[in-house]
Amino acid sequence: MAAVAAARAVSVGPGLRDLKRTLPLVVILGATGTGKSTLALQLGQRLGGEIISADSMQVYEGLDIITNKVSAQEQRMCQHHMISFVDPLVTNYTVVDFRNKATALIEDIFARDKIPIVVGGTNYYIESLLWKVLVNTKPQEMGTKKVIDRKAELEKEDGHELHKRLSQVDPEMAAKLHPHDKRKVASLQVFEETGISHSEFLHRQHAEEGGGPLGGPLKFPNPCILWLNAEQTGPGPSVPPVYGLEVSDVSKWEESVLEPALEIVQSFIQGHKPAATPVNMPSSETENKRSYHMCDLCDRIIIGDREWAGRVWGGAQKNL
Repeated sequence: MAAVAAARAVSVGPGLRDLKRTLPLVVILGATGTGKSTLALQLGQRLGGEIISADSMQVYEGLDIITNKVSAQEQRMCQHHMISFVDPLVTNYTVVDFRNKATALIEDIFARDKIPIVVGGTNYYIESLLWKVLVNTKPQEMGTKKVIDRKAELEKEDGHELHKRLSQVDPEMAAKLHPHDKRKVASLQVFEETGISHSEFLHRQHAEEGGGPLGGPLKFPNPCILWLNAEQTGPGPSVPPVYGLEVSDVSKWEESVLEPALEIVQSFIQGHKPAATPVNMPSSETENKRSYHMCDLCDRIIIGDREWAGRVWGGAQKNL
């Protein structure tokens, strides 16, 4: 209960001003139904924070039940962002749009001496806020409509022809993508808009100080990740510590989830290491490289070392 009392003592405004440099970006992860939204709401109330939804479906207006949005009453209890602001008929809203809007919100929340609490949701949305992992091609210089129209044009073309074209301008990326993989369109657009291959952009990100296999460096210096009993393996050395919270017995929510979460976040605020031990998630010994393989026996393209090994040794060829 000491952590709860301490959390209640944290002031929303001036009380946090001296701690501005150490305020964490709190990120709550977990499988559906583990209580992510509940914990975010409770932390937001106790710590004077604001909540940013990182869910690719909750950005759309309506669809409240099917996307499991927090209620209007819960939104009044703590300021929520990134919920119900995109027309459901819009089909071109992307992770880049989310990243740009949510990053500005996070910076604004920090500027007001408050704690941003990201809860989700959609992993690649969260990744776009934690790391510099997206390619900035500055489409505004070309005009957003022009970029969208060009994407639509490319998507109408034959997949194998597009893959062949990508092989000419970016053979490294082409070797990682199946001819039917729609991501080849994005890779082609990167080259068309910048004159630089997608692979080269990624190499530059990885080479930045603090960068690694997942992409560029962390976008914010003090991330605090809370994981509600969700499986995750092989995160890599550049992933911040992840603290596990056991949510199996909801009758013990306050002692097993809320209080430990408050203690962890308070430690980040105060600038010292939490007493809790991060989850031990050793990297996989065998990386699944997205390499290109051609099966001569069945005339199929296989992308990925594990997929190829499984096909060779798992019996796919035994009947041929």
